[in-house]
Amino acid sequence: MAKIHPNRTASGTGDPMAIQPFTIRRIRKETHDTFSLELEVSGNNGNFVFTPGQFNMLYVFGVGEVPISISGDPAKKEILVHTTRVVGAVTKAMRSLKVGDSIGVRGPFGKGWPVKAATGNDVVIITGGIGLAPLRPMIYHLLTHREEYGRIVLLYGARTPDEILYGKHLEKWRSRFDLEIHLTVDRATGSWRGNVGVVTSLIRRAPFDPSHCISMVCGPEIMMRFTIVELQRRGVDESKIFLSMERNMKCGIGLCGHCQLGPTFVCKDGPVFCYNELKDQFIKREM
Repeated sequence: MAKIHPNRTASGTGDPMAIQPFTIRRIRKETHDTFSLELEVSGNNGNFVFTPGQFNMLYVFGVGEVPISISGDPAKKEILVHTTRVVGAVTKAMRSLKVGDSIGVRGPFGKGWPVKAATGNDVVIITGGIGLAPLRPMIYHLLTHREEYGRIVLLYGARTPDEILYGKHLEKWRSRFDLEIHLTVDRATGSWRGNVGVVTSLIRRAPFDPSHCISMVCGPEIMMRFTIVELQRRGVDESKIFLSMERNMKCGIGLCGHCQLGPTFVCKDGPVFCYNELKDQFIKREM
């Protein structure tokens, strides 16, 4: 059987509605309400190929289906990782699954981060909360191909220190000399001695060249709005700002219309968009 490619489905059949069962090999608690599922890719020659920023539809048998961004390393094609927060019936049921249980997968779907466009530029990643999950595959890619990029800067904000996602990964990445990480929290608790404040406050002093950079942003929509303003104040062209949008996606292929945003469908035309593509929609929503 051929490998699964980004323009094909998890089942390898070419049918985007076909569900393939994957086996859960590991469950990792990330925060009090967030967890990661590590799935074993057994069929399709043990390979699952995706572009950083794409998502899958995950199906809990007998409960329902939800869109979840792929959060693992794209170079590790034998493992498929998704990180999600418990926010509804499906993710609540998902959290109760055990190692060895099966979960249905459709995908990968959507348009990912601008991997090629970022080549030769500084890359500025700005995210908040669980928004780090859709960006983690891009960080893995940047570090694997480190010589192809300029400065890499990660600006990450969380509500409290306990809600910082992927703490061990962040500590490991901070030990590198070729990746700059700045963290902030809305409210300091415990022994936190780092930055306190919104993540957008880190942009003005972040070390990157605004005339030669690509910015990738994911988080609550209000956070992304203020991030765009701060990036433009730094001189970043709007054509160099990319956003990952969240909408109520159902089919994954742009047929049901649940995720329509103006003339676009987030599941098919996104979830990653250049700000130029969404500018009119952002302006209308602010008026």
